[in-house]
Amino acid sequence: MITAQYLLIGLVAFAGTFFVTPVVRAMCLRRGFVAEPGARKIHTKPVPEMGGMAILFGIALATGLHFAAESFFGWTGFHADAAITPLMLVGVAFGTFIVYTTGLIDDILDISAGFKLAGQIVAGLVVAFSGVKLSGIANPFGEGLISFGWFTIPLTVLYFVAFANIINLVDGMDGLAAGISGIAAVSLAIIAAQQAEWSAAIIAIAVAGSCLAFLRYNFYPASIFMGDQGALMLGFLLGAISLLGVLKTPATLSFALPFIILAVPILDTFSAIVRRLRAHLPIKQRDTGHVHHRLMRRGYGQRRTALIVYAWSILLGVGGFLIAEAEPFLRLVVVIMLFVITAILTWWLNLFGVVYHHPDSDVS
Repeated sequence: MITAQYLLIGLVAFAGTFFVTPVVRAMCLRRGFVAEPGARKIHTKPVPEMGGMAILFGIALATGLHFAAESFFGWTGFHADAAITPLMLVGVAFGTFIVYTTGLIDDILDISAGFKLAGQIVAGLVVAFSGVKLSGIANPFGEGLISFGWFTIPLTVLYFVAFANIINLVDGMDGLAAGISGIAAVSLAIIAAQQAEWSAAIIAIAVAGSCLAFLRYNFYPASIFMGDQGALMLGFLLGAISLLGVLKTPATLSFALPFIILAVPILDTFSAIVRRLRAHLPIKQRDTGHVHHRLMRRGYGQRRTALIVYAWSILLGVGGFLIAEAEPFLRLVVVIMLFVITAILTWWLNLFGVVYHHPDSDVS
């Protein structure tokens, strides 16, 4: 279980991000690193957009402190995972830095989608070749794993790119990406800790603490945004956490756990792709049909919209935990329940309905 030493890591991450965010915000205002209002954007005045720097600081501070405490004070954590090598941890750290830097460059220079994708692919390759790989899934018809063989590296890179982008694409309203990422991180941390996958649990707890602290400044009305640097980094880290720990659970449905826990941004991204294909638009074309847009058009303000999405995400996180820990019959009941609730909400919001917009709409 998660003990006091791991909760301390969350508090350190919280404190690091909490106290550094105002510094980053002031720097952004001085240097003009702000997100300007636009036709598709919800905010109505310029807002600093490099909050990802503060989130990264909190995560790095907390995980670095824990690693030092293991070395000098005998804490249990990274070194307790026999299957997790130092090379894997270095790979995750280096890959995270690459994807963060890619987002940072985009926030400053507004680079092309191709350049951003290349940065994400390189980051995914670094982590995959360090040994953190999506090598197979549990055999639903027997024991052991079904190996992906030669497809392991490409699938691992695709996995990381997908996770990075689902958080980036859902980052369209105050507090949404930070809240969803924080809730997902808590869920993944609990599941990883239950399986004694301490490396995954430590990183997840640090991510959760940093996201919670950032919400102090990012919840409506936001005084700072995380930018692409923060959103891409958080998605990438959530993917790494799931590969380090959660996908190692013995349940046959373990492969589905990260997708269940992050079903809201995954569904939001998938429905956006379908909408654009139906409207014969480029997939990169932006629209106002995302979950938060739909809720706001139904009369919910930004605060209530964020809280509804949080509640949906918490429900999925609790469901993911039950699937990992419960008996087979209860797992089936939980899966059916989550599917029905999500299907009803998808129908109610008409997520797959085409949104027609002005041809001058922004593209990502």
